[in-house]
Amino acid sequence: MTMTLEPADAAKDASPGEPLHRRLGVTDDELGAIRDRLDGRMPNDLELAMFSVMWSEHCSYKSSRPLLKTLPVGTAADGVVAGPGENAGVIAIGDGLAVAFKIESHNHPSAVEPTQGAATGVGGILRDIFTMGARPIAILDALRFGDPSDARTRHLVEGVVTGVGGYGNCVGVPTVGGELVFDPSYQGNPLVNVMAIGLLEIDDLTLAAAPGTGNLVVLFGSTTGRDGIGGASVLASATFGDQDASKRPSVQVGDAFAEKLLIEASLELIRGGLVAGLQDLGAGGITCATSETADRAGTGMRVDLAAIPRREPGMEPFEVLISESQERMLAVIEPPQWDAVRAVCERWGLPAAVIGTVTDDGDVTVVDEAGAELARIPASALTSDAIVHQRVAAPPVRR
Repeated sequence: MTMTLEPADAAKDASPGEPLHRRLGVTDDELGAIRDRLDGRMPNDLELAMFSVMWSEHCSYKSSRPLLKTLPVGTAADGVVAGPGENAGVIAIGDGLAVAFKIESHNHPSAVEPTQGAATGVGGILRDIFTMGARPIAILDALRFGDPSDARTRHLVEGVVTGVGGYGNCVGVPTVGGELVFDPSYQGNPLVNVMAIGLLEIDDLTLAAAPGTGNLVVLFGSTTGRDGIGGASVLASATFGDQDASKRPSVQVGDAFAEKLLIEASLELIRGGLVAGLQDLGAGGITCATSETADRAGTGMRVDLAAIPRREPGMEPFEVLISESQERMLAVIEPPQWDAVRAVCERWGLPAAVIGTVTDDGDVTVVDEAGAELARIPASALTSDAIVHQRVAAPPVRR
């Protein structure tokens, strides 16, 4: 299959004359590693786009993973119900209840478009909470900005605070605390960290996995558009220069009212015992959700590209698969549950469609409406077996 990926969808810091993989932010060494994971064959353009988002810093933690593995990991004896590798941590608090919590940053998107960057950061962190079966009850933030007398800093502060509080208020989850620090070291790159907390009954705990060969893969929530394409590889994993404004199209656009509907529908599906696995769609979009859930369960997934609801005509396959349109969820269900799942989604006014099936071959396979194979990648190659870099570390230089 041949596609043309324009630089607007690729790494804009690269020269237009460079090979496609470099324009997508994939280094020459990483391209070689991709070929190794595909048993010696080169990826086609669609597969390369999928690798570019999944092997980005934002999705793969390819530079920070060695450091993260040095952190202590709690056990069931410590009250840990769900730990690293899941969408959120879950701690038992007694009487059959547990608390889910997650903290995540949305630094680069907020630096480019502060209101939407911060708002979609809140939306993503809330989805990580209710994906586990917990109802979100609180938001906190930790913000770092540069010189408060600088006009751009004031613009960023106003936009970020509006984005965090506005999204949470519309969803009905209050921002209950946080901290704000100004320091010259953050002048070029603010830090926007958001935390969400949720409460659940332990029996409602739901994991982000795709078990059961033959089970259906259901996409529900907002439809898929071109917003946020390349957000993980182009924006969240890039460094900033003088052309930051050119990256604005990569910032996702949030809809807090759609998120509220998504919360209620998801929790109803979980409490009704209608889902075998649940995963939100954020960075990496459908590529990320399908590969991560399949890899966690040791299964594969066949994705029918034509079945994916979209809001814009003429979208290319790579646009559909790596779009980061917000307020979307991926559910894995047993076939007899489809009518009940669809009824719940209809009651909450959310589009829902069966976009694939769980397979036993370990691959994420994408097919077109005629059944022709467009891409086939081992799920592990995109996720748990993604490349890891051992970076040379040095103390930061204070400016």
